[in-house]
Amino acid sequence: MQDYGSMKPGELRQLIRDKRITCHTSGMAAGYAQANLVILPNEYADDFMEYTRLNPAPCPVLEVLRHTPYTRIMADGANILTDIPEYRVYRCGKLCNVCSDVSGIWQEDMTGFLIGCSFSFEEALIKSGIEMRHIAMNRNVPMYKTNIMTVPYGAFSGPTVCSMRPMTMQQAMLAARITAAMPNVHGAPIHIGSPDKLGIADIMKPDYGAPVDIRSGEVCVFWPCGVTPQAAIENAKPPLVITHSPGHMFITDILNSELNGVLEAQKKAR
Repeated sequence: MQDYGSMKPGELRQLIRDKRITCHTSGMAAGYAQANLVILPNEYADDFMEYTRLNPAPCPVLEVLRHTPYTRIMADGANILTDIPEYRVYRCGKLCNVCSDVSGIWQEDMTGFLIGCSFSFEEALIKSGIEMRHIAMNRNVPMYKTNIMTVPYGAFSGPTVCSMRPMTMQQAMLAARITAAMPNVHGAPIHIGSPDKLGIADIMKPDYGAPVDIRSGEVCVFWPCGVTPQAAIENAKPPLVITHSPGHMFITDILNSELNGVLEAQKKAR
């Protein structure tokens, strides 16, 4: 993973396209933002966009792709159908397939959404001396469905999904300050402390990803997660939806330090 961390996004996307990288992307392309993916039929796109607007912490939109799988803002001409290590395919709200290429499933009357990812702020936390336990253990980050419900819109509703990273309380306070300045990749933690406050019965049994060691004196720190739309999709039941598999992200060409500026410039250009 350390070798992947020093590689450029375009190099990694080529390896992913060639099926030479099939694992989770945490720690890859250090310094560059990563993104979650949702692709759904155009008839659902406007309602989903409003759902993300009402729920900006778990669903910060980075780029919208209408009628095309090729990115323009987050990368120059990358393909969201081939450049993610693993995809999930939902039909009528049910997960029906997991695969590494969805070119044959995509339809022209679909819209893609790239959504901010917490992997993007991990570099800043590591530089501040906070270990990312899942990276140290070479595991996907643990993610949990919580009892915090998103604001519903149209057919979309469901629980907020959170990613969790254990650390000391002192580190948690530092992490909260650092990530609060990064709203486009989920911002500050949603909860620090006991998992049962979020309705999580067993912290060692995440809904997505893999469990990590929690050491004596550490607290659980939870951030809103871009897997949240997948829970909403299960309720909305569109005929066809394509998403990334949790932890298997789209690696952008945008530095974390430049992401907010790029997005603000895009808003002004509209």
